[in-house]
Amino acid sequence: MNYIPLYRKYRPQKLEEVVGQEHIKKSLANAIELNKISHAYLFTGPRGTGKTSTARIFAKSLNCKEGPTITPCGVCENCVDITNSTPMDVIEIDAASNRKVEDAQNILERVMYAPVNSRYKIYIVDEVHMLSTHAFNALLKTLEEPPKNVIFIFATTDVQKVPDTIKSRCQRFDFKRITTDDIVKHLRFIADSENISITDDALFTVAKNSAGGMRDSIALLDQLSVLGTNEAISTDDINNLLGRLSFDTLNALADKIINSNPQGAVEDLEKVYNSGNEPVQILINLMDYLKNLLIAKTCRKEIILELTQVNDEQLKALQSQVENIETHQIVALIDKCSQYIKEIKDSNNPRLWLEVGIIDLANLAENTTLAELQNRLARLETGNPAPVSVKPVYKTAPAPVTKPEIMKVEPPKEIHRAEEPKKQTSLPEKSVQPAVEPSQEDFSPMPKPKHNDGADISALWSNLLENVQSAPTRALLKQWANPVKIAPDETILTMKNEIFLNQVQNGSKKQAVIDAVNNLFGQSNSNVVIRLPQASDVQIKQSAPVVAPKPAPIVKPAEPVIKQEEVEEAQEIKQEETQKTETVRKIEASMHSDNVNMVMDLFDGKVIE
Repeated sequence: MNYIPLYRKYRPQKLEEVVGQEHIKKSLANAIELNKISHAYLFTGPRGTGKTSTARIFAKSLNCKEGPTITPCGVCENCVDITNSTPMDVIEIDAASNRKVEDAQNILERVMYAPVNSRYKIYIVDEVHMLSTHAFNALLKTLEEPPKNVIFIFATTDVQKVPDTIKSRCQRFDFKRITTDDIVKHLRFIADSENISITDDALFTVAKNSAGGMRDSIALLDQLSVLGTNEAISTDDINNLLGRLSFDTLNALADKIINSNPQGAVEDLEKVYNSGNEPVQILINLMDYLKNLLIAKTCRKEIILELTQVNDEQLKALQSQVENIETHQIVALIDKCSQYIKEIKDSNNPRLWLEVGIIDLANLAENTTLAELQNRLARLETGNPAPVSVKPVYKTAPAPVTKPEIMKVEPPKEIHRAEEPKKQTSLPEKSVQPAVEPSQEDFSPMPKPKHNDGADISALWSNLLENVQSAPTRALLKQWANPVKIAPDETILTMKNEIFLNQVQNGSKKQAVIDAVNNLFGQSNSNVVIRLPQASDVQIKQSAPVVAPKPAPIVKPAEPVIKQEEVEEAQEIKQEETQKTETVRKIEASMHSDNVNMVMDLFDGKVIE
């Protein structure tokens, strides 16, 4: 006879034989007993948790000659056919290889036929999330109102890819990961049945390596059964088979890292690497060991044994190591391991990054000191109190700078000489504390040049207007725009209302402004912001006249000295020019549309042919 793998040989044939999933077994059993069978089911969960096996058992329970029953006989024709995967009325479909619309249409064509020799025609669609969108759409109507005695059972490991329209038409059952204890018990049953000699620690290692999947655990046990050792299979045999590092090896390497011994860590790494272990696998094992170290640092003994699956001697080794390392340091080591794993996967020289990573991890003390300094600087910058770090910082830097300045600043002492009996005693007492305050006053004049920007803005604004090539744009900006900031890094202009803002932001006017700023500062791609006025803009606008009193002495007060006759003549000439322009506008207005005339009035312009 051909050899049958253990995961197929020990596949459950009844609901009670399914490991774990108590909530699902109870729900399906009650549905059978109460005769409340739905037309569509959706089984979702990680791989190897019993989705397909439960679907077959449920189909067997419904089509058994003795049923519907919770305990199918297993000897009737329908039960035997389902067990051998050769049934007439239970059709298993792999959606990964039958995902087209034509495949869905073939299912719909066969759905219309009644079952041959069973109560129900059952379709078990595995990995249903692989179906295409068109295939799902083809199944919608039939799935909502299927023919009598037709049941759909969908199984998937990625329920997020299943459309909501499909999920809403099914009864959903979520399969959970099987606990380590349940896996170990089932593995022990199989090992005893197959006469496989294996230790309990090895079974825990197998169960832990499967990540909650029973099928993976049984497959690994089947692989271990062929080792042919005279002694019981141990954890070391599993580590050698899987390419994993032993606990002792990881403990020695982690000890070098924790004690900041790069040379010893590299020597241990050479031994591990030369034994045939891959760089990625080395760091993954080390990261898993550090995770156990973190659990040993933060949890009590019962939880440590449950989460890490270590024995008492290994637990003592972990607890002795965590005394020399802090929690945040372990987290930093785990984070660095994950970073170097990514680098190794993307590199053509994985050994290089492996050695660099181990050396970096072994420099724990230096890296931690840098992290603490960065945290202190962050506290100082945010203004949070940091009594430990404030003292050394202010004792080293400001003191040498302020002392010579205090010695030079003697005029204030001369001013108070008349009050020497009162203030000479106070100056020596406060000579230490005011040492910081004069330094702040000495630096305070630095921001003062910023107030002169108001005068500079007026000059820059006139230069900017001269660089605007478009005459209508220049006139619009001159009348309705206000400069807030004109600088090479950013230029901010405000428009007095939203109508003119839209005129400048759209079309070629915005580009004309950008070109003018480029010409003004001799650069390209200037950042120009044009917006409505804000409350803070008023202060900037008001500060400009205060800071720039220099334009006031311009000889404008002397203008009244000009003869009154010349002023009257100029006003008459200006009135005549305005009358001429109005007549010209009236003539042109008769030649253009109302929209054109409105734009000409708005921007004080004219039509150029």
